[in-house]
Amino acid sequence: MTAHPVIMVGFTWTSVAAIGAFQPDASVIVIEEPDVIRKRGLRSELRGAEVIGELVECEYQLAGAADAFHRAHPDLAPTAIAPMVEDATLFAARLAECYGLPGAGLCAAEVLHDKSLLRGVTRAAGIPNPESQAVENPEQAEAFMRAHPGPVVLKPADRQGAVGIRVLRSADEVDEAWAECAAECAALSGSVWMPDRQVPVRMLVERYVRGREYSVEMLVSAGRTLFGNVTEKDLYPGPRPVERGHLVPADISAGLDTLLREQTERVVRAVGFGTGMVHCEWIVEAGTPYLVECAGRPPGDEIAELIEWAYDTELVRAFWTLLRGEPLARPLPRRARQAAAVRFLGAPAGVVASLDGLAAAYAVPGVMVCRFLVEPGARTREPHHSLDRVGYTISCAATPAEAVRRAEEAIGRLRIGMRPAPVAGS
Repeated sequence: MTAHPVIMVGFTWTSVAAIGAFQPDASVIVIEEPDVIRKRGLRSELRGAEVIGELVECEYQLAGAADAFHRAHPDLAPTAIAPMVEDATLFAARLAECYGLPGAGLCAAEVLHDKSLLRGVTRAAGIPNPESQAVENPEQAEAFMRAHPGPVVLKPADRQGAVGIRVLRSADEVDEAWAECAAECAALSGSVWMPDRQVPVRMLVERYVRGREYSVEMLVSAGRTLFGNVTEKDLYPGPRPVERGHLVPADISAGLDTLLREQTERVVRAVGFGTGMVHCEWIVEAGTPYLVECAGRPPGDEIAELIEWAYDTELVRAFWTLLRGEPLARPLPRRARQAAAVRFLGAPAGVVASLDGLAAAYAVPGVMVCRFLVEPGARTREPHHSLDRVGYTISCAATPAEAVRRAEEAIGRLRIGMRPAPVAGS
């Protein structure tokens, strides 16, 4: 194997591109599930990624996988280990412990990965959480709704990307929503993004919190915050809370900015997070931030890239520097120098026939990135979760409003030609 490598657990092109900007060629090992490597064709796809030294097959989502990997490779001597996707957080945390490297810590990773456990730990620490209950069947969800009048959220306890989440306003919706959630999770397990084995679904039902949504991204070293940012979120309308866009930094008062950062630091302390990055989501209702969930990994949805554009800093490099146990060469900036926004593109149900408009979108002033996430022939549907989105644009501007306006204009210039999906059996 590569000598003294950096280890990335879970593959994403965004993370490979980011680390490729500063890591030497052939210095990174990517660990991925065998089924995912096969279904995504990663061995051929990664041949052009010069930073990747090896692609290693490992069923890392299974219990005990990190210890087994360490026993098989005791002399590997990695310099840093990090998860790139949510399902890699437990393996990466334990593997870092095995090799004596900085990381989140397995206990913290276990709490953050389990939304039900996170509710209990943070509620005990006095952090506001919506009323919530683990449920095993639709009848228990209906009972919760009778005891807590008003809308509720039904969601899996250990999934990401808004998979299987529904806002319910009536108990009459529970059976259909429960079946849809189970189907969504099963479909994801059979997709190119996940191993083929089925993972049992554990469900939560909780009070629907009304308010604006934000996330806080923090770079943490041995429990101490070195950098923080507040991101403002925009969601698609409807009963599925899928994110349509993000704005960095959030266009909010200094008081709310401070409060969200302070509450996130309380979460970091409550779960005993060690070193790495946290991405903590909040809904502010009547001035009170309620915890939605918190991930012990870098954020998805291009948020890390937005932060780098807005703050003119190398956040990803700083993240890997801390995981190597090294001090930062210089402090990260406390304030953004400009605003950066991302807007995602959805598509109706059908099959993609054509893609156009990238040149027109790039012609919008301040637009930095425009990208389609599908190719002709792909099946699409209105977004049920994050993986259903089909493209995005990133823009920068001097003000938050202008950054959002530019991203919206650019996304409006992207064109997807559609044709009806074939009817099953036809």
